[in-house]
Amino acid sequence: MLEHLPRWLGSLLKSVRAGHAKLTIVEENIAPGELTLELSSPAFASGARLPVRFTADGEGLSPPLVWHGAPEGTAALALLVEDADAPLPSPLVHALVWNLPVDSTGLAEGAIVADGPEGEARADGSNVGRNSFMFEGWLPPDPPPGHGAHDYVFQLFALSERVDVLSNPGRSEFARAIKGRVLAAGLLVGTYSRGEPSSEGKIGAMVRPANA
Repeated sequence: MLEHLPRWLGSLLKSVRAGHAKLTIVEENIAPGELTLELSSPAFASGARLPVRFTADGEGLSPPLVWHGAPEGTAALALLVEDADAPLPSPLVHALVWNLPVDSTGLAEGAIVADGPEGEARADGSNVGRNSFMFEGWLPPDPPPGHGAHDYVFQLFALSERVDVLSNPGRSEFARAIKGRVLAAGLLVGTYSRGEPSSEGKIGAMVRPANA
């Protein structure tokens, strides 16, 4: 959708970005003291450019993810992917999956999809929610031409309780549901831009847990 915006408009909006300080992982009463969960992808390194097949310019699949290190007392895991550089007041949600089993170790390529009736949990008890374009599943990165590199921030939360929310919560409702329940978190960043080099490494300087 955003690929059809004229480059001059993307360039004009280059300084208009939601901002890393508005990511869910840095909100008060959500931010963990340390990023102790190990979150990675066999498809790209953290801070590196996302392969095209995971974007709106390719097949639009969700990337494979691997994690470990959930602390004792973890009841469930939750994954949220946000675009910190969207030209909007708040980061754009690209994926939301909650109540992932505590013994799960990752998600396969293309796994973030609605695989049943809308709002219903999957066989493992997890639930794929709506992204900012209001459909269940992975919203492929689609930055405006000329807007520069965007950081797509994968945030994994280890929670002390399973998430009790409506069948398709928005970003704000999800954040309220996990406040005070985050035992640990992990972070992975993929960048993407149209016709411009990715900007590696900026996430480390801009994203810090509020109480770190």
